[in-house]
Amino acid sequence: MLLGYNAGPSIPPESCHDLLPMTPRTLTALDRVIAAADQTLRTLSGAVSASRPMPAPVLTDKGSGTAGSGLPPTPLTEDQRREAAALMRVNHVGEVCAQALYQAQALTARTPELRVKMLQAAQDELDHLAWTQQRLNQLKDRPSLLNPLWYAGSFAIGLAAGRAGDTVSLGFVVETERQVEEHLAGHLDRLPMQDVASRAVVEQMRQDEARHGREARDAGAATLPAPVQGLMKLAAKVMTTTAHRV
Repeated sequence: MLLGYNAGPSIPPESCHDLLPMTPRTLTALDRVIAAADQTLRTLSGAVSASRPMPAPVLTDKGSGTAGSGLPPTPLTEDQRREAAALMRVNHVGEVCAQALYQAQALTARTPELRVKMLQAAQDELDHLAWTQQRLNQLKDRPSLLNPLWYAGSFAIGLAAGRAGDTVSLGFVVETERQVEEHLAGHLDRLPMQDVASRAVVEQMRQDEARHGREARDAGAATLPAPVQGLMKLAAKVMTTTAHRV
């Protein structure tokens, strides 16, 4: 001890642990279920926000907002607005389903590494969900009224895929993203050329979905049987056709 130094009040040994830095607690299965339930409520209530800014449109053509003029795009007619809104509603439903699929697959993942991959992909899809929701608001339209049904069905499918094993779950991601990428490319053909805002969102979504598929394939995805791929395509057709109107 140094003479003349006042050390101040002593700290009881039993209180010393309060001064130690806290270490993160390992999440239990119940923690993950609660987190998934919370994300379900956020998805269905629309209380979501993106971690990336909404993609900005690129204006290229002087007359239509599509040759570096910097001019705003030509306003949409009412028919064009309705068609763009219907397509963005379908895309919004797709992102609702994506949240359900990835949350369910994360819950049933056999390894922590795959669980992390699923949750990282879910974050990208959360950006897409927020962007399509924002674009629907800009187009003065609404999401699908059947979103709870789409979410429940997709969650059940995700659980089944996850319980079949990690390689099958990854194979499901590859096939899902392949079909979604194809579907988004079709939307780029159908969206009005003047709707550069929607087109920018859809193009970024298409790039992200292609990346998710590549990452799942590189992680060791199994190839799904042709009948399963066909059933997935049929289910997607029912969803997109219905969501276009309801």
